[in-house]
Amino acid sequence: MSSTCTNYGSVNGSSCACPVGFGGSTCSQPACGGNIFQGTSRPLVSLPSGNSFPNLTAAGCSCEDGWTGTGCNVCQTANACQAGFSSVIQSSGSSIPGSLPTGQNDTLVCNTAPKVYAVGAMSCQVQNPTLQALFPLTSNLNVLRTFDPSLTPLPNITGFGTNGTMYAQLFYDGEEQFYCASDSCTQDLDSSSGASAWNCDNLKCTCIPNATFCGGIPLSNLTGTINMLSGTVSVSCDAPSSSTNTATCSFKQAVITSVFGSAGLSLDGCTFGECVRQSVIDAASGNSSTTSGTDNGGSSLSGGVIAGLAVVGSLICLALLFLLWGWLIRRKARRTGLTSSNRTGGAAVEWSDISYFVPSASQSTWFGGFARRRKEAKGDFADQKVVLDNVSGQVQPGQMMAILGPSGAGKTTLIEILAGKSKMGYTTGIVTFPSISGSSAPRIGFVPQQDVLPPMLTVQEALFFVARLRLPENVPDSEKRARVDDVIDKLGLTQIRNTRIGDGEKRGISGGEMRRVSIGLELVARPDVLILDEPTSGLDSVSASKVAKVLHGLAHDPENPTAVIASIHQPSSQLFQTFDQILLLAHGRALYSGPGGLAPAQYFSAQGIPYQEGYNVADYLLDVASDPPVALFQSTGGSQISNDQVIPSNTKERIDDDVNASEKGHAQRSIVLGNLDGSPALQKDVQPQRSKQRSSKYSATFLTQLEVLSAREWKILKRDYTLFFTHVAVASVLGVFCGGLYFHTDITIAGFQSRVGCLFFLGALIAFSSLSALYHVVEIRPLFLRERSASYYSPTAWLLSRFLFDVLPLRVIPTIIVSSITYWMAGLADDAAHFFKFLFILVLYTLAMTLFNFLLACLFSNGGIAILLSALSALYQMTFAGFFVHLNDIPPVLRWLQWLCPLKYTLEALAVNEVGSGLMIQDTLQGVPVNVSGCSCTFRIYRGIWSRSDWYRLAQSSRETVTYECYNVLLACKPILLLYVRNLL
Repeated sequence: MSSTCTNYGSVNGSSCACPVGFGGSTCSQPACGGNIFQGTSRPLVSLPSGNSFPNLTAAGCSCEDGWTGTGCNVCQTANACQAGFSSVIQSSGSSIPGSLPTGQNDTLVCNTAPKVYAVGAMSCQVQNPTLQALFPLTSNLNVLRTFDPSLTPLPNITGFGTNGTMYAQLFYDGEEQFYCASDSCTQDLDSSSGASAWNCDNLKCTCIPNATFCGGIPLSNLTGTINMLSGTVSVSCDAPSSSTNTATCSFKQAVITSVFGSAGLSLDGCTFGECVRQSVIDAASGNSSTTSGTDNGGSSLSGGVIAGLAVVGSLICLALLFLLWGWLIRRKARRTGLTSSNRTGGAAVEWSDISYFVPSASQSTWFGGFARRRKEAKGDFADQKVVLDNVSGQVQPGQMMAILGPSGAGKTTLIEILAGKSKMGYTTGIVTFPSISGSSAPRIGFVPQQDVLPPMLTVQEALFFVARLRLPENVPDSEKRARVDDVIDKLGLTQIRNTRIGDGEKRGISGGEMRRVSIGLELVARPDVLILDEPTSGLDSVSASKVAKVLHGLAHDPENPTAVIASIHQPSSQLFQTFDQILLLAHGRALYSGPGGLAPAQYFSAQGIPYQEGYNVADYLLDVASDPPVALFQSTGGSQISNDQVIPSNTKERIDDDVNASEKGHAQRSIVLGNLDGSPALQKDVQPQRSKQRSSKYSATFLTQLEVLSAREWKILKRDYTLFFTHVAVASVLGVFCGGLYFHTDITIAGFQSRVGCLFFLGALIAFSSLSALYHVVEIRPLFLRERSASYYSPTAWLLSRFLFDVLPLRVIPTIIVSSITYWMAGLADDAAHFFKFLFILVLYTLAMTLFNFLLACLFSNGGIAILLSALSALYQMTFAGFFVHLNDIPPVLRWLQWLCPLKYTLEALAVNEVGSGLMIQDTLQGVPVNVSGCSCTFRIYRGIWSRSDWYRLAQSSRETVTYECYNVLLACKPILLLYVRNLL
């Protein structure tokens, strides 16, 4: 009794039921002549003695008339089918099995088309240059496709297997090497061209031990490779040629396509033959899975394309929903308004016992900072530097206060604390706005010492930009324009309202005019209090006088008086007389706080410091503050002056009363920065100063912010059009250069190396060209920080506007230009699908590198450091992308860095996209043709599993070494190809 049956025959008692064309006790003997109707009576190739295998060529087998193919299983004429069928019926003396109903045509015909009606056989020659170089003799593949075995003339004789099965055997020089089987097959037809495709699942193959392919030659033992074949398999055939009646087919499976390309293993000279009744053909339209020519006219979308379209569609829908949401919020805000306060000016400012501490130099280190934090937690500030020490004062609406003092006295620190700016040190004290109700935050206008303005905008555009962002949403644009015109008129900027502001490179308005514009940016927002840091520094006397006149007029406006506080470094006598209040600081303590004019000189004269009549009072005060007597600090008590000419001595008490009133719900606004008494029990509440005065909401909605920022960026892009055209011109030149460098790259071994080099060159080019984005952000960073600190807009709105009008025109469009030119000049995959995937990958990489450079520019205020780190990151990416060093050669402690390398993923995606187009490497090595898929090589490049030198390092070798090792790498992925390289040695 047979225990096993080869060729996937089934055990039938003591023998095996064998596939068509095989027989013997184990189905290992192929048929030798005869026809398929003879069944077990068919002549077979005898089993040779020893370890030899049945060989059709050695046995001298030949086919009868009307039959062809290896094993003579393919009919060619209807007469052959009818004769074979009749001989079997006559010899057995039985009737025709499966008699047909009356009226149906039971005539046997031979179907020589690729389409199968019942059970069809086909026989092909295996044609592949590389395979033929390894195995130079003739290789043939027999395939038996079973569509419906019940429709074959003699079931279990002329057919084998169940519905939707396929069996295949490969013969080399007449000797069977291996056999395969699969099931769950479907037949797809193209009725217009006559092509056919069989797609099956559950492939399994068995290599016949000691056959030529399976250990007969030890160096070419393919047993492991063949036995591991699994998954889906496809046999696709074109329509037979009318002249030769043969067709071209392809055998596709995952492993095979990885070696021989997406077209699979080529099969030539395929003949088809199927003995079938005419009635079965007539009824075939209801028995086959057919795809019409119309349906096959276009290729279906792949899963990846569908997923990509779904993602893009989802993003578009989210963007539309976001715009709708923003429009609804803006519509509601314009109807109701984000704030109901229309006040302008009229707010007093009072501060009491303001102290500010910063770490000393020894505490700035890491260990010193740890010890400092422990002391701060206990309320111990003894070792910290005191910048301000219990400074108090007040300014009423309609008053101008000048904060005087030598350098390092703490003027700017006090100004920033009153303005609510964030400080790195620790602040204590109270800032009170008595005229502001507790439910609303005071509007504080702060003018920094440096004029940071948008250089490409005109004066009117800059002011209107601020008006649209800082005035409430419910204020119409007409009223905002009127507000801008009013501010321009007050500041005396009417004649330059349409002049661009300019900067150091492009001349615009003067320094004094810039300072007035900076003041105007705050006045447009209708501040309750205006605070300025040295508004006259760097200006000539005339410009400084104009600025002082503007501030004086603002403070003493009869309709809307405003409290104005300004730090002044060294005012002239005329400028000094414009201030109503004077606060003199020395070493962080207040020497004087009271009326201006001659009152300060009279006060210090009474303290024993003589004043010479006619001398500039400001210079006199600075002389006093530069080296104040110790007794002066003791007499002032820190900040409160008891002289009747200065601020009343009950200021601190009144502030304390105001704070208590605020706690009881009285109408005022108090900001508690720390503790007044400084008791150790309460020092634990001391914390870094934060801008609590600022409202948590922006005056404009997000959509308005994005609209206004986009309008400004569009104006800048239009006016500085050379920037855009320079990027486009440079991209075009680089595209032509790169395309010319890799012009019409061929598909040889060296050409494949050039293709990968071209892809790497584009990735490296984008990595370094994105440095321009970093420089641009570093350049505009001061403007962003000033506007962000003043709550003009949210960082998200700014980033989106930069994306729309910087990233897209200056980064994405040049990338598309250089990529498109290079792609077609280099001769990469010449179809639209792969081209657009190529562009999509590079655009994504451009966005990643641009946003990364944005991050560096925001993290480091020093542009040189940011540019250095960006360049080093580009070099890091080039190292870990796998081009200059094999990833498996990198020490494990550093190898993980490859997963943080965007260029690695980009280069891998580009390479997969290129070889996925069906790229075949065709070359000749020592006179032998090579035809291998680029997929197998590429996958091993980017999976880090190469056993020999990879493609990238081959560039450093000589021509002979490159040819040998490149070929070796290509063939090392499968033993069948590795053998060929060894044979060459």
